[in-house]
Amino acid sequence: MDHQALAALLFPHITKTIADYEAQYPPRALPEGAVVTRIAPSPTGFVHLGNLYNAIGERLARQTKGVFFLRIEDTDQKREVEGAVEALMDSMHYYGIQFDEGATVEGEHGAYGPYRQRQRKELYQTVAKSLVLRGLAYPCFCTEETLTAMRDAQMEEKANIGYYGKWTNCRTLSYEEIAKRIEAGEPWVLRFASSGDPEHMIPVQDGIRGELRVQENYTDFVLLKSDGIPTYHFAHVCDDHFMRTTHVLRDESWLATLPIHVQLFDTLGWERPLYCHTATLMKMDGESKRKLSKRKDPELALSYYRAEGYPPEAVQQYLLTVLNSNFEEWRLANPQANSREFTFSLEKMSSSGALFDLAKLDHIAKEYLSLQSAEFVYEQLLAWVREYAAAEEAARMEQQREFYLAALRIGRGGEKPRKDFGSWRQAYAFLSFFDRERFVREDACPENISPAHKREILSRYLETLDFADDAVQWFNKVKEITDAMGYAVQVKKYKKNPEDYPGSIVDVSNLIRVAMTGRQNSPDLWEISHVLGEEETRRRIAEYAEESGDV
Repeated sequence: MDHQALAALLFPHITKTIADYEAQYPPRALPEGAVVTRIAPSPTGFVHLGNLYNAIGERLARQTKGVFFLRIEDTDQKREVEGAVEALMDSMHYYGIQFDEGATVEGEHGAYGPYRQRQRKELYQTVAKSLVLRGLAYPCFCTEETLTAMRDAQMEEKANIGYYGKWTNCRTLSYEEIAKRIEAGEPWVLRFASSGDPEHMIPVQDGIRGELRVQENYTDFVLLKSDGIPTYHFAHVCDDHFMRTTHVLRDESWLATLPIHVQLFDTLGWERPLYCHTATLMKMDGESKRKLSKRKDPELALSYYRAEGYPPEAVQQYLLTVLNSNFEEWRLANPQANSREFTFSLEKMSSSGALFDLAKLDHIAKEYLSLQSAEFVYEQLLAWVREYAAAEEAARMEQQREFYLAALRIGRGGEKPRKDFGSWRQAYAFLSFFDRERFVREDACPENISPAHKREILSRYLETLDFADDAVQWFNKVKEITDAMGYAVQVKKYKKNPEDYPGSIVDVSNLIRVAMTGRQNSPDLWEISHVLGEEETRRRIAEYAEESGDV
C-alpha cells in the first residue's frame, strides 16, 4: 500500500502537519507541578451533578497555580440542544466555578482554542492523516447492515464483539479498490489499525486508583465518522495533548475505553495525562445501591438544587464530603472558614461508589445557613422568592425589610444557633407564619388540652400579656397560668405522675405556639411576639381562643 498516496486521496485539503500544531500550541509556561485540567461536557441541555462533581479540578488548578478551562465536546450534533452551552456556563457561574480560559457565552478566550470541537476539524484530520501516512489508519466502507451481521456472527461463535482480526473486512483493501469506492461516492469512516494483543495487559497510572493494569486495545476503533468529525475517543486525545492538559478528571464509566485512549497517546508519541476516574454517584434504592438516574432522580439535575434554593456553598461543601474523606474533619476544626480554604487532594478520593445522600446535604445546608447573618439570608431568600415564588410576595418582603430581618434574627448567633431551614424553599415555608397573608395553622391543639381549657388558658394569657415584660417576666406569667390551670410546671413531675395532671407546661406553651405561629415547634415565643407586634399577637390568640375546632 502506498500510504502517501492514500493520505493524499483521503485528505487532499490538509496541508498542515502535526509539527505545525505543536508550534501553534506550545507547552504552557507554568510552575512545576501546575495542574492543567478541564470539564468537557456535551451540549445536550442536561446540566447534571456530575458536571459540578468533576469541576473539582478547578481546585487542583487553583492550588497549583495551574489552568482550568471549559471545552465543549459538540461532535454529536444530533444530541445538541440550543441554549445548552449557555445553561451550562450559567450553572457553573452560579456554583462559583471560574474558568481561566475556554468557551464563553460571547465566544471564547485563551491561546489554546478553538474550545468547541466542531471548530477543530482541521486539527483532527491533520492528526488522522499522519496516522494514515504511517499505515496506522485506513478507510472502512462497512455499512450498518454489514456490522450488524458481523456482531451476530461473533455472538454465535461466542467471540469478543468488535472490529478486529478476521472481522476487519476493509483493513486489507488495495489502494485501487479504495479509490474506486470513494470515486463512486461510498461513505467511509477512518479506523485505527490496532496491533494490540487481547492477552497483553498494560500498566496505567490513575490519580485516584493508583496503578491499573488494563487489557491492551485490540480493536480497530473509529477515529473519524463519515462526515469527517472525530469520535470522542480521538477528539479528546488530540485536544488534551494540544491544550496541554495534565489531569483528566472523569467518571469511572470511562474506564472501559481507557485502553483506546492510552493506545492513541502512546502511538502518537504524546505524554499521557494523568487520568483520574472518579467514583460514580450512587443512591440507596431500598436495600441496594444504584447509579443516579436522569429519569428516576430529579436530584441528578443541577437545576434541582437551584430551584429548591440550596445555597451554592452548601452544595459545594456537601460534594467535598463525598469527594475527600478528610473534609468533614477539616470543617469541624474550621466551622466558619470558606470551603475554598480547604486543600483538596486526589489521594483522599474514594475509588468506590460515592453514595449521594439528600438528607446529609440538608443537614450541611442547615449548618451553613445557621452561621450566616440575617442580612445574607434575607437578600438570598428575596432573590429566590423573586425567581421561584411570586412577585407580589417578593414585593411584600421588600416593603417589610426590617420586619423580616427581625424575624430572621430570632435564634441566630450564639453557640447554638437554630437550624430551621437548609434551603430557600424551606426558609420561605418556615417564615410563612410571620406573613399575615400566608399564615395558616398547620398543627392541631395539643392533645392534653381540652376545648374548655384551650379558651381559658388563652383568655388568661391575653389578660396578663404585657409587652413591657422582659422574657423572664413573660415566662413567669406562663408558669403561673400553667399552675393555676392544674398543669405541671415541672415536666419531671408530670412524667413521674401523669395521672395527677391534665398535662404539663409543654402543653400550655405549645397551645400558645399554635395560636401564634400555627405550629407546635417554633423559635422563642417571646421574641416572635415582639416581631409580630402586640396588635397581631393579640388578634391571633383571640381568634384561636374562639375557634371550636383545630386545623
